[in-house]
Amino acid sequence: MIVPTFKEAENLPLLIDRLNGLRRDNGMDLELLIMDDDSRDGTEELVASINQTWIRLVTRTADRGLSKAVCDGLRRARGDVIVVMDADLSHPPESIPALVAPLTDGYDFVLGSRYVEGGSTSDDWGLFRWLNSRVATLLAMPFTRVRDPMSGFFALRRSTYESAADRLNPIGYKIGLELIVKSQCERVKEIPIHFSQRKFGESKLSLAEQARYIKHIRSLFVYKYGTWSHLAQFLVVGGLGAIVNLAVLTLLVALGVGVNAAIGAAIVISMVFNFLLNRRFTFAYARKGSIVRQFLGFVAACSLGAFLNYFTASSLVAEYPWLYPQIAAFIGIVAGTGVNFLINRFAVFRSAKHRS
Repeated sequence: MIVPTFKEAENLPLLIDRLNGLRRDNGMDLELLIMDDDSRDGTEELVASINQTWIRLVTRTADRGLSKAVCDGLRRARGDVIVVMDADLSHPPESIPALVAPLTDGYDFVLGSRYVEGGSTSDDWGLFRWLNSRVATLLAMPFTRVRDPMSGFFALRRSTYESAADRLNPIGYKIGLELIVKSQCERVKEIPIHFSQRKFGESKLSLAEQARYIKHIRSLFVYKYGTWSHLAQFLVVGGLGAIVNLAVLTLLVALGVGVNAAIGAAIVISMVFNFLLNRRFTFAYARKGSIVRQFLGFVAACSLGAFLNYFTASSLVAEYPWLYPQIAAFIGIVAGTGVNFLINRFAVFRSAKHRS
């Protein structure tokens, strides 16, 4: 089993004692692999003083982080069945037999869950942590139907890990979701656990980790849905660009600028806005390319869409004078969006695999 640690020396003796009891009372053949991110808090001295052959410590000094530590542990683990859990005693070691049992029934992945019937959390689990967990779970819904995909307490077979080992690239702290998606786990089971507050030390959850989780979700979208994920991001950026377009148009019309000139200026400003956001997010893989070349390509690629946008909007205004120019502009935006996406995805912001 794998336990990633960073400054958990106070919790480790309690965890090891409970795991030792599990080995003694259930006859389980456990190997404890402590993956420590160079804590320098006495973890090395503690493990050396215990001096048990079933406990191995790996001190990691590079490429640190919880998910990276677990991936490193998965590569080093010797058993056919692998369990991952936190060191802070929030996960009950006594649930390990129930966690691994479904693997013999053909399940691909088993989670210790707070949210299935029989699962629970400590009464002092704060509103912030509860809300954070629920929002994170909602964001994971496009990938799995399990109730607690954020759980860091799970079991899988070595063969399941090896099927995706070369594709794992987790960001942040939710390695379980990464494994479910990239190992293509179809049969996932949740067993109820009681999630306790940590005994000692401080939580590693921070705003930075939450931001990394958002990046992780985005990377999983790209991995699982490919071009469709880029289209979704393109549409989100396009929606923001439409807001900019309509705001600029409204302002210029209010300042007395002619409708056709205002429509044209709004298109140009929103085009620059869309380019910057698409380069930063939608086609982030291409950010190392020349920004000048990409901008010129973006403008050229969007020219047809911009022409369709302008022609549609101005024609509607001419044909239906009673029509609000904002409505005409919105219809024009919709008309040009599809063409813009296809040209940008496969011409301006090409990935390496699309280059000849």
